[in-house]
Amino acid sequence: MRNIFIIAIIFLFSFAAFAQSQAPDIRKIDADPSRGFSYPYYLYVPAKSEAAAVGRHLLVLPNNTGVLDDDLSVHEANVKRRIAQVPLAFGKLNAPAIMPVFPRPKSDWKVYTHALDRDAMITDKKEYARFDQQLVAMIDDARRRLANEKITMDKRVLIYGFSAAGMFSNRFAFLHPDRVLAAAVGSPGGWPIAPVSKINDKKLRYPIGSDDVKAVAGDKIDFAKLRKVRFLMFLGDKDDNDSVVFGDSYEPEDKDLVFELFGKTPVERWEKSKKIYSDAKLNAEFKLYPGIAHTITPAIIGDINAFFTAAMQ
Repeated sequence: MRNIFIIAIIFLFSFAAFAQSQAPDIRKIDADPSRGFSYPYYLYVPAKSEAAAVGRHLLVLPNNTGVLDDDLSVHEANVKRRIAQVPLAFGKLNAPAIMPVFPRPKSDWKVYTHALDRDAMITDKKEYARFDQQLVAMIDDARRRLANEKITMDKRVLIYGFSAAGMFSNRFAFLHPDRVLAAAVGSPGGWPIAPVSKINDKKLRYPIGSDDVKAVAGDKIDFAKLRKVRFLMFLGDKDDNDSVVFGDSYEPEDKDLVFELFGKTPVERWEKSKKIYSDAKLNAEFKLYPGIAHTITPAIIGDINAFFTAAMQ
C-alpha cells in the first residue's frame, strides 16, 4: 500500500509538471506611457522552437468586452479569458499574439473605443486618445520583447476581430496599412469602412468611408499600401447585428446615408461593399456563411487559420 501511495504521489507531481510545461505562456505587460501605450496588454508566446518557425508575424486581437463598464478590471478579465483561448483557436499558426486591455467607458458611452469609432478618433479626452496609435506602440513593444528572446517579428501583423473588434480591425488596417499583412474581419458592425470618399456625389466621412480621414486621423489613407493588405471579410447570412442604427457607433446623419446608399441590413449591404472593395482594387475576399447568425463557428476559425497561413507564405 505504501509503494502504491508513493507511486501515486510521483505520478501527481509528474502530471503537474507536465501540465505546467504545457500551459500557454501568457504574460501581462503593464501600461508604459513612455513607450506610447497607457493601458496594459497581454502577450501570448508559443514554445520558442515553434515561434522561431512561424512566418514571423505577430497575431493582433483587439479586445471587445461586449459591455460598457468604467471598471477596467472588467475588460481585463475578458482579455485574460480570451487570450487563454489563443492556443486552441490559433495554435497551428505558432504565432505570438497580443490583446490590448482597452476600456469601453459607460460614463462616456458614445466613445465606442472597442470599435475605433469616430468619437474615439476625435475625442479630446486623453484617456481614450488614439487607441490605434497605442496599439501600434504595443505591437512594437511586443516585438522588442520577443527580439530579446531571439524571436524576430516582422513589423506587419496579422489582425483578427469579430463584431466591434472586427470594426476596429477593419479601420486599423485602413489607418495603418503599412503595419498589416492580413486582416480577418468578421461582422464589422453592419458596414465595413469603404475605400472611397464619395458615392453618387455623397461624401462618405469616417467611418463610412475615407472622405475626411486626414482631418480625423492626421493623414490620408495610403491606398498603394492598402492594396498590399490581404482582407478576409466574413458575415453570416442570418446576422442582423447592426451597429449602424446605434448612436454609439454612428451619428444619425451617417446612419441615414448608409440606409440610403447601401441598404437597411448588414446582409443587404454585403454585396455592395464587396463591389466597392473590388472596384478599389483591394485584395479582399468576401464570404457570406449560410445559416449563420452573429457568431463564430469552428469552420470559420478554420478558414481564418487557412487565410493567415496563406498570407504568410
